Amino acid sequence: MGSSGKKKRSSASASDEHENTNNESSHEPLNKKLKNTTDTSTKSMEVKKKKKAFDKTRRGAESKSNSEPAASEPKPALDLSSSGGGGSLPEFHIGVFKDLAAASESAREAAAKQMVTELKEVQNAYVGVEDKEIGDGGFKLEAEKNDGLDECAPSVRYAIRRLIRGVSSSRECARQGFALGLTVLVNAIHKIRVDSFLKLIVDLLEVTSSMKGQEAKDCLLGRLFAYGALARSGRLIYEWSLDKNTPYIKEFVGTLISLANKKRYLQEPVVSIILDSIEKLPVEAIVSHVIEAPGLQEWFGSAAEAGNPDALFLALKIREKISADSPIYGKLLPNPFSSSQLFSADHLLFLSNCLKESTFCQPRIHSIWPVLINILIPNTVPQLEDAASASNSLKKHKKSKKSCSSDEEIAKNLKSFCEIIVEGSLLFSSHDRKHLAFDVMLLLLQNLSASLVPVVLSNKVVQCLMDILSTNNTWLYKVGQHFLKQLSEWVGDDDVRRVAVIVAIQKHSNGKFDSITRTKHVKNLMSQFKTEPGCMLFIQNLMNLFVNEDNVSEEPSDQSQTTDENSEVGSIEDKGSPRQNGNSDFLKSWVIESLPGILKFLKLDQEEKFRVQKEILKFMAVQGLCTASLGTEVTSFELDEKFRWPKSPTSNALCKMCIEQLQLLLANAHKGEGSHPLSNGLEPNDLGSYFMKFFSTLCNIPSVSLFRTLDDEDEKAMKNLQAMETKLSREERSHDGGANANKLHALRYLLIQLLLQVLLVPREYSEAASELIICCKKAFSTSDIPESSGDDDAEADDAPELMDVLVDTLLSLLPQSSAPMRSAIDQVFKYFCNDVTDDGLMRMLRVIKKNLKPARHPDAGSADEDDDDEDEDFINIEDEEIDQAETGETGESDGLTDDSESVVDAEETSLDHPEDSDDSDSGMDDDAMFRMDTYLAQIFKEKKNQAGSETAHSQLLLFKLRILSLLEIFLHENPGKPQVLTVFSHLARAFVNPHTAEVSEQLSQRIWGILQKQIFKAKDYPKGDGVQLSTLESLLERNLKLASKPFRKQKSASNPSKQSAALNRQKMVSSFPQTSTFWILKIVDSRNFSESELQGIVQIFEKTLVDYFDSKKSQIKAGFLKEIFRRRPWIGHAVLGFILERCGSAKSDFRRVKALDLVMEILKTLATGSGEGQNPLKKIVKNNLDKLSHVMKELVTNMPSKPARKTEVHKFCVKVFEILSKHKLTKYLLKTLEPDTQAALEAQLGDKFVSLKKLEK
Repeated sequence: MGSSGKKKRSSASASDEHENTNNESSHEPLNKKLKNTTDTSTKSMEVKKKKKAFDKTRRGAESKSNSEPAASEPKPALDLSSSGGGGSLPEFHIGVFKDLAAASESAREAAAKQMVTELKEVQNAYVGVEDKEIGDGGFKLEAEKNDGLDECAPSVRYAIRRLIRGVSSSRECARQGFALGLTVLVNAIHKIRVDSFLKLIVDLLEVTSSMKGQEAKDCLLGRLFAYGALARSGRLIYEWSLDKNTPYIKEFVGTLISLANKKRYLQEPVVSIILDSIEKLPVEAIVSHVIEAPGLQEWFGSAAEAGNPDALFLALKIREKISADSPIYGKLLPNPFSSSQLFSADHLLFLSNCLKESTFCQPRIHSIWPVLINILIPNTVPQLEDAASASNSLKKHKKSKKSCSSDEEIAKNLKSFCEIIVEGSLLFSSHDRKHLAFDVMLLLLQNLSASLVPVVLSNKVVQCLMDILSTNNTWLYKVGQHFLKQLSEWVGDDDVRRVAVIVAIQKHSNGKFDSITRTKHVKNLMSQFKTEPGCMLFIQNLMNLFVNEDNVSEEPSDQSQTTDENSEVGSIEDKGSPRQNGNSDFLKSWVIESLPGILKFLKLDQEEKFRVQKEILKFMAVQGLCTASLGTEVTSFELDEKFRWPKSPTSNALCKMCIEQLQLLLANAHKGEGSHPLSNGLEPNDLGSYFMKFFSTLCNIPSVSLFRTLDDEDEKAMKNLQAMETKLSREERSHDGGANANKLHALRYLLIQLLLQVLLVPREYSEAASELIICCKKAFSTSDIPESSGDDDAEADDAPELMDVLVDTLLSLLPQSSAPMRSAIDQVFKYFCNDVTDDGLMRMLRVIKKNLKPARHPDAGSADEDDDDEDEDFINIEDEEIDQAETGETGESDGLTDDSESVVDAEETSLDHPEDSDDSDSGMDDDAMFRMDTYLAQIFKEKKNQAGSETAHSQLLLFKLRILSLLEIFLHENPGKPQVLTVFSHLARAFVNPHTAEVSEQLSQRIWGILQKQIFKAKDYPKGDGVQLSTLESLLERNLKLASKPFRKQKSASNPSKQSAALNRQKMVSSFPQTSTFWILKIVDSRNFSESELQGIVQIFEKTLVDYFDSKKSQIKAGFLKEIFRRRPWIGHAVLGFILERCGSAKSDFRRVKALDLVMEILKTLATGSGEGQNPLKKIVKNNLDKLSHVMKELVTNMPSKPARKTEVHKFCVKVFEILSKHKLTKYLLKTLEPDTQAALEAQLGDKFVSLKKLEK
């Protein structure tokens, strides 16, 4: 039975539970019988094996026992004990082994419970049998006599052997189920000797050199599960309780250590089994047995060199359990043991190899890390410290010496751990170890207090994270994303943690984390501040970050930390950046931009928000406007505050950035402020007033000076602006709300913005400041005004009207103004626009129509028609095909803006062309014209020497858009003023001008939006005696001409977007004259002009109808005219006779038939009257009967050739008779009709005409 037996045994094992039975050749028949009785396979080979094994078993039973011949019959579950014992022992169903390998956990547990129950009954019965030979049923085979299980029943011995073999099977859940069976069986039956059990494990699961890799692995894993079953069964503690000197514990631990040395992947589960045993053993047993196990000390001794994290883990757990030092650990643990010694630099370097090798179990993190971190940072630290930090973040509080010492020790150990292990051993290594480093940091976060965040999120960690996230096609990219996600979840709603994380990340990335990583991580964190204490804490930290330059990282991203060869993409932001002040200024600029950004997402009440704004304002003012001449700290006794500056002087660029952000902060406060008083009721939440007082106090400190030296004009302007703001503030407080208070408030904020602009831009705004101060003096005469020179007084006496000067001043500020300045200008204009003069309005409108380049194709004929210039401008739309090559940039900025004179010359040249000459200039004197040209020249000032500067046209476009904002405000505030017509006229002219769309589609859309929202759809319209009929007639005539104007096709653009834009513009321009005509007629109706006064309107429509009937070029739509007659019936009544005359003599059948619709629409309005109003309508119809009969004669005698048009003529004739019958005028019409006409009507209309004639008779 040598080799052949082994082959059969291997085959049977592979088909059953994949058991290894190479050492059981003598037991093959019994084993086959037992396996085949439970096998349910349907394969033919398995069926034959079952039958053969069953026959052998039956013949053996018949030769030894004649009592039960039926024993040879197969059963679903056989009983080994009763098959030959005459039923002396209880039955054991071996079918439970199948259920032990089931996938269902409940099925495995039920099978294990059933197995133990039955085997306990068998064992108890077996103990009571005197003749063990009879009880064995003759099945004691030769190999079983020396297995050490002599006191166990045959069924138990069989179960033990089969369970041990089963744990080596990889089928389904066999290992788990059979290990569970071993655990409960060894625990329940104490007759199973531990030494025999350990020997059986080795014998049955022996690894030989002839085994293949998977077979050997299955045997080793089987041993592991078997040892685990013994550890969890509790037999070791039971044996120790019986005998304190039991050798089983040492033997068990030594065997496991020996197993761990065979393969690396066995070390971690071996340690887990040992720890399971240790948890059940008392300290005495651990000291006397576990740590003295053979091979353990050698295993610990070689751990550091071999890189064995499991040995370190086991040593730390044993040390934690026994709380005593021992020489068995060797150098693995410090002796005496302490956390400071464990995390000392030397010891961490010694352990680094162990910890680096813990990456083998990824993506799961090794158990050594949680143990180390719990020692490094106790679990109780973060909650207590963060709570204290949150409640005392803005207060100075004392701590006990013991607590301070403990915190310092934790911080020191953590720093050493992060520098040596995380940064030194993991981050500068492979991808797997980088992954492990971030996993370890996530574990650290669980116990970490906010004060220790800078230690963990160090410079190297942040740089490595940026390198990873800068390239999204690497394996580590998702690791970085996961880390950021977990970091955000750890922050949660804790503002203390949020501040620590933001500051750490931005400090080490120089404020560029989001831009380099292409994420919004920092932005999202900043948007989640919800409380005033959290905002104040963040502001304080940013201030410290700005001032304390020692903490700023000056080293670039280390490419040795990158993820792969392409990761240099992550440093694109660094390329080309200035390095001399680069990193420091980058970070400071982020601080400056971030401080006002906090307010964007805040939802605080007025008082809380005002306090936050004040802190930000003070920082911006101190760092941007001032500098300390002595040292870096200045104490203000008046404000009771200490101000600090960076050691190195702040660059001018950063100072200007501070001023710009200060302007933005004040502008936003002005927009969103309310007149809510503070809780103390002393002063409102006026941030502008607070700033002026704060700035004045700073300037009065001897050791504080402005960030730049002002010349005499700027210094004078600054002092005058300060004085005027103070007076206006006092004046505003004397008013209890109302229009004057709003004007004063708006002017004050404009003065403040202008003050900052004077400081920001040297020698630019001093003149505008003096003019604005003059406006303030005139608008609000006070007894206590700022002192001024005699020249200023003389200028004030000779100045034009207040609003003209104010408009001039505002316009002079617009070209180069910042967004906050424009906002302040808009607010001032809003409250003063009710008093704007016609001259001031015309100055703004003249800018809208101004072009730097004359028309490319001027209309030569229009030069001789000066009276029609304005009309030609209004309707000069799409007359020429647009050359797309010339509509881009019409010139470079330096070619057009060498100086202000060249700009003026260019504009005066353009005045010679009809397109630029209109009545808008007639109301302006020479001084006003010069001022306007100065505005335009100022647009391009200081642009000529700038490389790559915007062109003159783009600068002019921006100026026009800003003027449009002012005009929109005017229209919104004054929808019923006659001046709206003036604005409408100029905006309409600019809109329909093809050059407007050529220069900027944005400008065209902006004008269209204002026309629609602020004029056509406004809640009111121009009314009153100021609305002149002549003006309305002129506007109406222009619009009807525009509606009749034909469009010429443009050259098709190659760009689809340009084609779409051109099509949209054509639709807008086509609908514009119709909408504007309806609006003008609404204004005409509101004035209730007499019939004689309206004759001019009627003549305009008659002229339009002449073009419609006589000229094919007229493109006016009949539907448009019908809508006019429907909305304004009086116009249709007035032109009815004229239409009938022209319709009868029309040259085109198409126009004649279309005109019938107009007549029908007018007749419908005549048929709707009733009562007294019917007589005038009847009179109109009666007066036009002759013309109507003439039209009908022309129609029926010269019937159109096309059937559709014939049908229209029939409908018209029938409808005319129906309407006339309502007015009882049919017989009058019949009298006017000649006989031949009546015959033609009868021929065309047939019975309908005959019935109408009979009805009248």
